[in-house]
Amino acid sequence: MRIATRSSPLALWQARAVAHALEAAGSLRSAAELVPVTTSGDADMSTPISQMSGRGVFVTEVQAAVLDGRADFAVHSAKDMRSEPTDGLTLAGCLPRGEVRDALVGLPLDEIPHGGIVATGAQRRQCQLAHLRRDLRFVGLRGNMARRIATADGPDVDAVVVAAVALERLDEVHRIAQWFGPDEILPQVGQGAIAIEHRVGDSTAAAATAAIIDAVTTRCVEAERAFLRTLGGGCDLPTGAYATLDDTGTLEMSALLASPDGTDLLRAAGRDTDPNALGTALARQLLADTESLACAAEDV
Repeated sequence: MRIATRSSPLALWQARAVAHALEAAGSLRSAAELVPVTTSGDADMSTPISQMSGRGVFVTEVQAAVLDGRADFAVHSAKDMRSEPTDGLTLAGCLPRGEVRDALVGLPLDEIPHGGIVATGAQRRQCQLAHLRRDLRFVGLRGNMARRIATADGPDVDAVVVAAVALERLDEVHRIAQWFGPDEILPQVGQGAIAIEHRVGDSTAAAATAAIIDAVTTRCVEAERAFLRTLGGGCDLPTGAYATLDDTGTLEMSALLASPDGTDLLRAAGRDTDPNALGTALARQLLADTESLACAAEDV
């Protein structure tokens, strides 16, 4: 079985994690083969992600490798995926979720001088940090984790903010200067989760993945993706969502919609047993609260 993946070190780690899980479950007759793909998001390192085509710049070419028969599975960071399903592909589900928190590399927040500079490629992180520290200045950040860590070591910024799970998976957790809980910086939809897609109607791939899919993570990510999908093409404001499942089987989710500068930061929370109902309800609630926030006709 062939696994399509981005060619970055983190993406390859995630694809190998899927391969190892499949092999451990006895789902493969032989070792899985990785099919590395260069995506448009990887090829263009100068344009900010917010100015590109939005979600999908790190997954489209990987999905194409499955659709055209070069691979049997596509493995993604769930946070990179579009909220709408891709024609011809089925989202099988996710592996058990990893760390969801964001983290600072460089200086911790209380040691960054007044007017200090933080590098980030995500408006979601920028607006929430700006809400915590109005004096901070921000610069863009692109590239793999090694390049981001190197930015933190340079003279031009005081810290960079990244997904802690990436540092964990690449054995760089010792570089973390500060962790942010979801109550401080709400994660991106799907953050920390590894998602697996295969072709519609591929019963062999479906049977292979069924043994390794984590039902709890998959339900939580489904609720978060429903939130993003309901926001749809009518809003390009920074957003985040994080769902958990309690012992009764009820989903609990927090969601956020904010102005890019962090001046207006709206939060909502809810509970439901239905992932789609929960995500939809919170998105509608926040959209109803955003009369003062301008929504543009772009995908989130």
